[in-house]
Amino acid sequence: MPDLGIVIVNYNTRDLLRTCLRSVYASRGGFTFEVCVVDNASPDDSAEMVAAEFPQAHLIVNAKNVGYPSANNQGLRAFGFTDHRPTTPLPNQPTPTPPTFALLLNPDTEVPPDALAQMLDFMARHPAAGAAGPKLVLFDGSLDLACRRSLPTPEVCLYKLMGLSRLFPRSERFGRYNLTYLDPDQVAEVGSVVGAFMLVRAAAILQAGLMDGQFFMYGEDLDWAYRIQAAGWKIYYNPAVVVRHVKRAASRYSPRAQVEFYRAMDVFYRKHYAAQTRWWLHALIVSAIAVRQRLEQWRQAFVWKQRPEAGS
Repeated sequence: MPDLGIVIVNYNTRDLLRTCLRSVYASRGGFTFEVCVVDNASPDDSAEMVAAEFPQAHLIVNAKNVGYPSANNQGLRAFGFTDHRPTTPLPNQPTPTPPTFALLLNPDTEVPPDALAQMLDFMARHPAAGAAGPKLVLFDGSLDLACRRSLPTPEVCLYKLMGLSRLFPRSERFGRYNLTYLDPDQVAEVGSVVGAFMLVRAAAILQAGLMDGQFFMYGEDLDWAYRIQAAGWKIYYNPAVVVRHVKRAASRYSPRAQVEFYRAMDVFYRKHYAAQTRWWLHALIVSAIAVRQRLEQWRQAFVWKQRPEAGS
Protein backbone atom coordinates (compact mmCIF):
# COMPACT_ATOMS: atom_id res chain seq x y z
CA MET A 1 0.00 0.00 0.00
CA PRO A 2 1.16 3.58 -0.59
CA ASP A 3 2.01 6.06 2.14
CA LEU A 4 -1.01 8.16 1.21
CA GLY A 5 -4.43 7.28 -0.18
CA ILE A 6 -6.24 10.24 -1.76
CA VAL A 7 -10.02 10.13 -2.12
CA ILE A 8 -11.67 12.66 -4.44
CA VAL A 9 -15.47 12.67 -4.52
CA ASN A 10 -16.77 14.36 -7.66
CA TYR A 11 -20.13 15.60 -8.82
CA ASN A 12 -20.44 17.50 -12.07
CA THR A 13 -17.10 19.36 -11.89
CA ARG A 14 -15.25 17.73 -14.79
CA ASP A 15 -12.94 20.59 -15.74
CA LEU A 16 -12.06 21.46 -12.16
CA LEU A 17 -11.47 17.78 -11.44
CA ARG A 18 -9.05 17.62 -14.36
CA THR A 19 -7.10 20.57 -12.97
CA CYS A 20 -7.12 19.04 -9.49
CA LEU A 21 -5.82 15.68 -10.70
CA ARG A 22 -3.09 17.31 -12.75
CA SER A 23 -1.92 19.20 -9.67
CA VAL A 24 -2.01 16.04 -7.54
CA TYR A 25 0.02 14.00 -10.01
CA ALA A 26 2.56 16.84 -10.24
CA SER A 27 3.28 16.45 -6.52
CA ARG A 28 6.89 16.11 -5.41
CA GLY A 29 8.41 14.44 -2.37
CA GLY A 30 9.73 11.21 -0.93
CA PHE A 31 6.40 9.47 -0.50
CA THR A 32 4.09 7.24 -2.50
CA PHE A 33 0.42 7.85 -3.13
CA GLU A 34 -2.57 6.52 -5.00
CA VAL A 35 -5.77 8.29 -6.00
CA CYS A 36 -9.33 7.03 -5.92
CA VAL A 37 -11.96 9.14 -7.68
CA VAL A 38 -15.55 8.42 -6.70
CA ASP A 39 -17.99 9.94 -9.17
CA ASN A 40 -21.51 10.53 -7.87
CA ALA A 41 -23.40 10.04 -11.13
CA SER A 42 -22.16 13.24 -12.74
CA PRO A 43 -24.05 14.23 -15.91
CA ASP A 44 -21.02 16.05 -17.38
CA ASP A 45 -18.89 13.03 -18.43
CA SER A 46 -16.53 13.45 -15.49
CA ALA A 47 -16.04 9.69 -15.15
CA GLU A 48 -15.26 9.32 -18.85
CA MET A 49 -12.67 12.09 -18.57
CA VAL A 50 -10.94 10.40 -15.63
CA ALA A 51 -10.88 7.03 -17.38
CA ALA A 52 -9.42 8.55 -20.55
CA GLU A 53 -6.92 11.03 -19.11
CA PHE A 54 -5.96 9.55 -15.72
CA PRO A 55 -5.97 5.76 -16.13
CA GLN A 56 -3.60 5.46 -13.14
CA ALA A 57 -6.42 6.60 -10.83
CA HIS A 58 -8.81 4.07 -9.35
CA LEU A 59 -12.28 5.08 -10.52
CA ILE A 60 -15.59 4.24 -8.83
CA VAL A 61 -18.72 5.31 -10.72
CA ASN A 62 -21.98 5.45 -8.81
CA ALA A 63 -25.32 5.03 -10.54
CA LYS A 64 -26.80 7.76 -8.33
CA ASN A 65 -25.57 10.54 -6.07
CA VAL A 66 -25.10 8.78 -2.73
CA GLY A 67 -23.85 11.89 -0.93
CA TYR A 68 -20.44 13.11 0.09
CA PRO A 69 -19.68 10.99 3.19
CA SER A 70 -20.96 7.72 1.71
CA ALA A 71 -18.90 8.28 -1.44
CA ASN A 72 -15.82 9.07 0.63
CA ASN A 73 -16.36 5.84 2.54
CA GLN A 74 -16.36 3.97 -0.77
CA GLY A 75 -12.96 5.44 -1.55
CA LEU A 76 -11.63 4.76 1.94
CA ARG A 77 -12.78 1.15 1.76
CA ALA A 78 -11.03 0.81 -1.60
CA PHE A 79 -7.81 1.62 0.28
CA GLY A 80 -8.52 -1.00 2.95
CA PHE A 81 -10.05 1.20 5.66
CA THR A 82 -12.95 -0.22 7.63
CA ASP A 83 -15.11 1.00 10.50
CA HIS A 84 -13.53 -1.43 12.91
CA ARG A 85 -10.41 -3.56 12.78
CA PRO A 86 -11.43 -7.25 13.01
CA THR A 87 -10.31 -8.86 16.27
CA THR A 88 -9.54 -12.21 14.64
CA PRO A 89 -8.49 -12.41 10.98
CA LEU A 90 -10.46 -14.87 8.89
CA PRO A 91 -8.45 -17.94 7.89
CA ASN A 92 -6.87 -17.71 4.43
CA GLN A 93 -8.34 -14.20 4.04
CA PRO A 94 -5.55 -11.59 3.93
CA THR A 95 -6.54 -8.30 5.51
CA PRO A 96 -5.51 -5.38 3.28
CA THR A 97 -3.18 -2.92 4.97
CA PRO A 98 -4.40 0.65 4.48
CA PRO A 99 -2.04 3.55 3.77
CA THR A 100 -0.49 5.38 6.70
CA PHE A 101 -2.59 8.43 5.83
CA ALA A 102 -5.79 9.18 3.96
CA LEU A 103 -6.56 12.50 2.32
CA LEU A 104 -10.04 13.71 1.51
CA LEU A 105 -9.65 16.20 -1.32
CA ASN A 106 -12.30 18.15 -3.17
CA PRO A 107 -12.15 18.31 -6.97
CA ASP A 108 -12.32 22.12 -6.87
CA THR A 109 -8.90 22.43 -5.24
CA GLU A 110 -5.43 22.95 -6.72
CA VAL A 111 -2.55 21.42 -4.79
CA PRO A 112 0.92 23.03 -5.00
CA PRO A 113 3.70 20.57 -5.93
CA ASP A 114 5.13 20.37 -2.40
CA ALA A 115 1.84 20.60 -0.48
CA LEU A 116 1.33 16.89 0.12
CA ALA A 117 4.93 16.37 1.22
CA GLN A 118 4.73 19.33 3.59
CA MET A 119 1.49 18.14 5.13
CA LEU A 120 2.87 14.63 5.63
CA ASP A 121 5.97 16.14 7.25
CA PHE A 122 3.72 18.19 9.53
CA MET A 123 1.93 15.02 10.65
CA ALA A 124 5.28 13.34 11.30
CA ARG A 125 6.27 16.27 13.52
CA HIS A 126 2.93 16.16 15.36
CA PRO A 127 2.41 12.52 16.30
CA ALA A 128 -0.66 13.36 18.38
CA ALA A 129 -2.41 14.79 15.32
CA GLY A 130 -5.22 12.58 14.12
CA ALA A 131 -6.05 14.99 11.30
CA ALA A 132 -4.80 18.25 9.83
CA GLY A 133 -5.64 20.71 7.10
CA PRO A 134 -3.85 23.52 5.28
CA LYS A 135 -4.75 27.15 4.75
CA LEU A 136 -7.39 27.20 2.03
CA VAL A 137 -7.72 30.39 0.01
CA LEU A 138 -10.40 31.30 -2.47
CA PHE A 139 -9.50 32.38 -5.99
CA ASP A 140 -9.67 36.04 -4.97
CA GLY A 141 -6.96 35.36 -2.37
CA SER A 142 -9.24 35.58 0.67
CA LEU A 143 -9.26 32.96 3.40
CA ASP A 144 -11.80 30.16 3.13
CA LEU A 145 -13.18 30.53 6.65
CA ALA A 146 -14.26 26.89 6.79
CA CYS A 147 -10.66 25.63 6.74
CA ARG A 148 -10.40 25.96 10.55
CA ARG A 149 -13.34 25.75 12.88
CA SER A 150 -14.37 24.96 16.41
CA LEU A 151 -16.92 22.24 16.99
CA PRO A 152 -20.49 23.63 16.90
CA THR A 153 -21.43 23.22 20.54
CA PRO A 154 -24.92 24.44 21.48
CA GLU A 155 -23.46 27.81 22.49
CA VAL A 156 -21.39 28.21 19.33
CA CYS A 157 -24.31 27.01 17.20
CA LEU A 158 -26.63 29.54 18.79
CA TYR A 159 -24.21 32.42 18.14
CA LYS A 160 -24.02 31.33 14.50
CA LEU A 161 -27.80 31.11 14.11
CA MET A 162 -28.29 34.50 15.77
CA GLY A 163 -25.73 36.13 13.46
CA LEU A 164 -23.44 37.13 16.33
CA SER A 165 -20.45 35.33 14.81
CA ARG A 166 -20.79 37.53 11.73
CA LEU A 167 -21.33 40.73 13.72
CA PHE A 168 -18.41 40.16 16.10
CA PRO A 169 -15.81 38.10 14.18
CA ARG A 170 -12.90 39.22 16.42
CA SER A 171 -14.63 38.21 19.62
CA GLU A 172 -13.18 35.13 21.30
CA ARG A 173 -16.69 34.34 22.49
CA PHE A 174 -18.82 35.04 19.42
CA GLY A 175 -16.19 34.32 16.74
CA ARG A 176 -15.60 30.69 17.63
CA TYR A 177 -17.58 29.15 14.77
CA ASN A 178 -14.86 29.90 12.20
CA LEU A 179 -12.21 30.93 14.76
CA THR A 180 -12.11 34.35 13.10
CA TYR A 181 -10.32 35.86 16.09
CA LEU A 182 -7.19 33.75 15.43
CA ASP A 183 -4.24 34.79 13.28
CA PRO A 184 -4.77 32.92 9.96
CA ASP A 185 -1.00 32.50 9.58
CA GLN A 186 -0.42 30.72 12.89
CA VAL A 187 -0.49 26.97 13.47
CA ALA A 188 -3.40 26.16 15.76
CA GLU A 189 -5.07 23.19 17.37
CA VAL A 190 -8.68 23.46 16.23
CA GLY A 191 -11.98 21.69 16.54
CA SER A 192 -12.11 20.69 12.88
CA VAL A 193 -10.67 21.27 9.46
CA VAL A 194 -12.77 21.09 6.33
CA GLY A 195 -13.29 18.01 4.18
CA ALA A 196 -12.09 19.90 1.09
CA PHE A 197 -8.57 18.98 2.28
CA MET A 198 -8.56 16.75 5.33
CA LEU A 199 -5.46 14.65 5.97
CA VAL A 200 -6.22 11.87 8.46
CA ARG A 201 -3.95 9.37 10.14
CA ALA A 202 -4.85 5.73 9.55
CA ALA A 203 -4.62 4.94 13.27
CA ALA A 204 -7.23 7.63 13.97
CA ILE A 205 -9.57 6.21 11.32
CA LEU A 206 -9.24 2.73 12.77
CA GLN A 207 -10.32 4.10 16.16
CA ALA A 208 -12.99 6.60 15.06
CA GLY A 209 -14.44 4.63 12.15
CA LEU A 210 -15.46 5.92 8.74
CA MET A 211 -17.68 8.91 7.97
CA ASP A 212 -21.34 8.93 8.99
CA GLY A 213 -23.59 8.35 5.99
CA GLN A 214 -26.66 9.93 7.60
CA PHE A 215 -25.17 13.25 6.51
CA PHE A 216 -25.53 13.96 2.79
CA MET A 217 -23.35 17.04 2.43
CA TYR A 218 -22.05 19.40 5.13
CA GLY A 219 -21.41 18.40 8.72
CA GLU A 220 -19.80 15.05 8.02
CA ASP A 221 -16.27 16.46 8.42
CA LEU A 222 -17.23 18.09 11.75
CA ASP A 223 -18.72 14.80 12.92
CA TRP A 224 -15.58 12.92 11.90
CA ALA A 225 -13.36 15.47 13.66
CA TYR A 226 -15.51 15.15 16.79
CA ARG A 227 -15.12 11.37 16.82
CA ILE A 228 -11.39 11.53 16.06
CA GLN A 229 -10.88 13.84 19.04
CA ALA A 230 -13.12 11.66 21.22
CA ALA A 231 -10.69 8.83 20.44
CA GLY A 232 -7.87 10.92 21.93
CA TRP A 233 -6.37 12.61 18.86
CA LYS A 234 -5.81 16.29 18.07
CA ILE A 235 -6.81 18.29 14.97
CA TYR A 236 -4.43 20.90 13.54
CA TYR A 237 -4.58 23.81 11.12
CA ASN A 238 -1.28 24.26 9.25
CA PRO A 239 -1.12 27.59 7.35
CA ALA A 240 2.40 26.93 6.07
CA VAL A 241 0.70 24.99 3.26
CA VAL A 242 -1.66 27.03 1.07
CA VAL A 243 -4.17 25.36 -1.27
CA ARG A 244 -6.55 27.13 -3.64
CA HIS A 245 -10.23 26.26 -3.37
CA VAL A 246 -13.04 27.28 -5.72
CA LYS A 247 -15.63 26.33 -3.04
CA ARG A 248 -19.15 25.03 -3.67
CA ALA A 249 -18.34 24.23 -7.28
CA ALA A 250 -20.68 21.24 -7.21
CA SER A 251 -23.35 22.67 -4.91
CA ARG A 252 -23.76 26.29 -5.99
CA TYR A 253 -26.41 25.40 -8.56
CA SER A 254 -28.25 22.96 -6.32
CA PRO A 255 -31.37 24.13 -4.44
CA ARG A 256 -30.73 21.32 -1.98
CA ALA A 257 -27.30 22.51 -0.84
CA GLN A 258 -28.13 25.26 1.66
CA VAL A 259 -31.15 23.36 2.96
CA GLU A 260 -28.77 20.45 3.65
CA PHE A 261 -26.52 22.81 5.62
CA TYR A 262 -29.24 23.30 8.23
CA ARG A 263 -30.29 19.64 8.17
CA ALA A 264 -26.67 18.70 8.85
CA MET A 265 -26.54 21.16 11.72
CA ASP A 266 -29.62 19.52 13.20
CA VAL A 267 -28.21 16.00 12.77
CA PHE A 268 -24.89 16.96 14.34
CA TYR A 269 -26.52 18.71 17.29
CA ARG A 270 -28.94 15.87 18.03
CA LYS A 271 -26.19 13.25 17.70
CA HIS A 272 -23.61 14.84 19.98
CA TYR A 273 -25.18 17.49 22.21
CA ALA A 274 -28.97 17.25 22.51
CA ALA A 275 -28.99 14.74 25.37
CA GLN A 276 -26.82 16.99 27.57
CA THR A 277 -28.51 20.31 26.70
CA ARG A 278 -30.99 22.03 29.02
CA TRP A 279 -34.56 21.81 27.77
CA TRP A 280 -35.00 25.53 27.16
CA LEU A 281 -31.74 25.80 25.22
CA HIS A 282 -32.57 22.62 23.31
CA ALA A 283 -35.94 24.06 22.30
CA LEU A 284 -34.31 27.32 21.26
CA ILE A 285 -31.64 25.64 19.12
CA VAL A 286 -33.98 23.17 17.44
CA SER A 287 -36.49 25.93 16.71
CA ALA A 288 -33.83 28.27 15.33
CA ILE A 289 -32.46 25.57 13.02
CA ALA A 290 -35.95 24.67 11.82
CA VAL A 291 -36.82 28.29 11.10
CA ARG A 292 -33.59 28.92 9.21
CA GLN A 293 -34.06 25.73 7.22
CA ARG A 294 -37.63 26.61 6.28
CA LEU A 295 -36.64 30.15 5.30
CA GLU A 296 -33.90 28.72 3.12
CA GLN A 297 -36.36 26.33 1.48
CA TRP A 298 -38.67 29.25 0.64
CA ARG A 299 -35.76 31.35 -0.61
CA GLN A 300 -34.46 28.55 -2.83
CA ALA A 301 -37.94 27.89 -4.24
CA PHE A 302 -38.26 31.58 -5.15
CA VAL A 303 -34.76 31.83 -6.65
CA TRP A 304 -35.18 28.71 -8.77
CA LYS A 305 -38.61 29.81 -9.93
CA GLN A 306 -37.04 33.02 -11.27
CA ARG A 307 -34.33 31.20 -13.25
CA PRO A 308 -34.88 31.43 -17.05
CA GLU A 309 -34.90 27.67 -17.52
CA ALA A 310 -37.70 27.31 -14.96
CA GLY A 311 -40.19 28.64 -17.45
CA SER A 312 -38.88 26.85 -20.51
